[in-house]
Amino acid sequence: MSSASAAPPPPGSGVLPPLDTLSVSSLLSDDLEGEGEGAAQGELGDLEVNPYDGLPFSSRYYSLLEQRRLLPVWSLKYSLLEHLEEHSMLVLSAPSGSGKSTQVPQWCVEYALSQQFADGLVCCCQPYAAAACSLALHVADEMDLSLGLEVGYRVPHDDGSTPDTLLRFETDALLLGDMMSEPLLRQYGVLVLDEVQERTLATDVLLGLLRDVCRQRQELRVVVLTDPATAPTIAAFLGDNVPLLALPPPEDPPGVETVYRDPPTGREPATASCHMVLDLHRRGEEGDIIVFLPSPQDIEECAALLEKECVALSPQLGSMRVLALHAGLGGAAQQVYDGEAEGGEEEGKEEEEGEEVPLGGQEALVSPALKRKVILTDTLGEASFSMPNVRYVVDTGLLLKTVYNPQIRADSQVLRPISKHQADLRTARVNSRLPGVCVRLYPQALYDEGMPASRCPSVVEENLSHLVLLLKRLDIADMGQCKFLDRPAPEALMQALEDLDYLAALDDDGNLSEVGIIMSELPLEPSLAKALIAACEFDCVSELLTIAAMLTAPPCFLTPPPNKEEAAATHRRPLLHPEGDHLTLINVYNAYMQHNQDEAWCATNYINASALRLAEMIRAELLEVMQRIELPVSPPAFGCQDNSTNIKRALISGFFLKVAHDVDGSGNYLLLTHRHVAHLHPFSTYRCRRPQPSPPAWVLYHDFTISHDNCICTVSEIHPHMLVELAPQYYLGNLPSSEGRDFLMELRQSLLPPDDPEEGGAEGAKCRAEEGSDQRNQHSTEMCLIQ
Repeated sequence: MSSASAAPPPPGSGVLPPLDTLSVSSLLSDDLEGEGEGAAQGELGDLEVNPYDGLPFSSRYYSLLEQRRLLPVWSLKYSLLEHLEEHSMLVLSAPSGSGKSTQVPQWCVEYALSQQFADGLVCCCQPYAAAACSLALHVADEMDLSLGLEVGYRVPHDDGSTPDTLLRFETDALLLGDMMSEPLLRQYGVLVLDEVQERTLATDVLLGLLRDVCRQRQELRVVVLTDPATAPTIAAFLGDNVPLLALPPPEDPPGVETVYRDPPTGREPATASCHMVLDLHRRGEEGDIIVFLPSPQDIEECAALLEKECVALSPQLGSMRVLALHAGLGGAAQQVYDGEAEGGEEEGKEEEEGEEVPLGGQEALVSPALKRKVILTDTLGEASFSMPNVRYVVDTGLLLKTVYNPQIRADSQVLRPISKHQADLRTARVNSRLPGVCVRLYPQALYDEGMPASRCPSVVEENLSHLVLLLKRLDIADMGQCKFLDRPAPEALMQALEDLDYLAALDDDGNLSEVGIIMSELPLEPSLAKALIAACEFDCVSELLTIAAMLTAPPCFLTPPPNKEEAAATHRRPLLHPEGDHLTLINVYNAYMQHNQDEAWCATNYINASALRLAEMIRAELLEVMQRIELPVSPPAFGCQDNSTNIKRALISGFFLKVAHDVDGSGNYLLLTHRHVAHLHPFSTYRCRRPQPSPPAWVLYHDFTISHDNCICTVSEIHPHMLVELAPQYYLGNLPSSEGRDFLMELRQSLLPPDDPEEGGAEGAKCRAEEGSDQRNQHSTEMCLIQ
């Protein structure tokens, strides 16, 4: 690992000068190296035409260029361009707010332009779709280009780019998916991996795979962007020859006072944060506030509380605008930047008029013209969005994390402390010319002793089935061939391989079967992909497309206010299907389409209009994929009994691992795979219909999360003989001992011909299942050896 200091290239060095000192002729000529010295002496006025679209630069471009030059990361520009000439991979370390996410991709475009874009376009991948969309808009503005043309974005279910796009922002998961069709990523000349410290599953895997891709593609350039705390580890992982460019710490860092406050016992994070925001606002001092909450649910709750309290605030304190910022907002997250220009103009006018602004703890009232933003966010706001004029940070110190447990094949909602690294990142969000304050709503002892040093990487906390399917598609049969910053748990890889084996995605040699190859083409979780493939056999593809789209999109039913619960239930009942929640999803989608995607109809029925719009896009994408790979698509037949039965058969083909039976007739369901007891979700069809029917004896569910209520969500009644007919033989034999398992084995034996030589009775089936299990476990263990 090597390091480099920031210095401009010397005249005649042959290094490409930056775009702002480069004439158009030198950019477009074939001999760029020979013009480095002369171009470096050019003035800003030489740039009259944008080399990327051939149009004259606007006055706004030059104004933004002056602001860009003031960013701390600008000092690394010359070093970056120099190292791009000589190294395939490099790491750039800079704290959040220094400008690396917006500037480095533009510098990489300058490098690609010097190569005439011969090696492909520039791609900057982000861990969050909302950040990718926001950065694309920001960078297009700075480059004086049109969003969607020369600068674009690509996020799940939204492609804002064209074949002629030169710089594209996209999510790391989509870039990883690109490797299935093109393992060497030949369409890209420069890849920028941003916010690597987030340690998402896709980013961690990309780091390992791109090391090998760079060895096979000498012309490819990979720039890894991270913060100073994780940079040395990442640079060491990539190799000793990978240079590390580090932005020196500021000589005069802004002063931030850190205050620890213990919230009252029993007070929820949203309530405690709301009270702290109101206290800060009542001080009457200028500056925006950013609040870090555990989850989007807490963000919504805190926003509702603040909106309610704002009505009673004195107008003398000025207005307070509450904005949410979390991953579920998508492109709407850009609203946190709205009104910045107006605010800057008003601030300048106040300064000209000589009005005094109270500082520190002075008690004073400010003009009603003062406008304050209160940004409510979660982990998305730690690094991906940099807001100006943030003076106060309120940190709850908590994170609601979904952690997958491979032993029980279920997610757990875990409310736990953040890491020290995250706490420091949140404190660093202060970005104001005035002294800042970070209020931590937890004791200092928790920060000193109770918080881990760094965040836990997603690769050790998520379901790895889809990742293993992808790696198999890349012909990485042995997981040991893929390097990881942190190794996944062997039991998690074994469980993922076993699940794919159950779904018939693997052949006898552990490679992808024909079914597995088709599953890897569908942008769905493996179980849902298998159900959609099975729908081709049962002539219910149209219905399964709708179910898959609705399950992939956010929940379609909105949680009504406490005083509107009965009204919401009354409006929803006509949409409920007696056969269960999966068919209810079809009813909701069909009704939405019949009402011409009317948002007013959605609001009346307490239905999430944005979720249904997204489901419509997902369904169209899935249909396009099925037509591309030439899978048969049966016409709609929803409404007849045979169709409902076939839908359930297709669902069982993919979700036989998620079956439960009522143990006492009162709605206490024992999950067959791990013997947990759960209940139906309050929004389930079987609990919302009137009169309320008896709980079904056997159900298939889509999701189970271990939480305070242990509910199974999206539930449909099934018949046990369907499960026996469609589930693999060895799966039933491997179920843990229970009355339900014994019943299924007896039912299976009763359905077999009495003289079937293949089966040899229940005992023979059981023995063969156990033998198959031993062989698979041994096979999985061999395949899960990680370097």
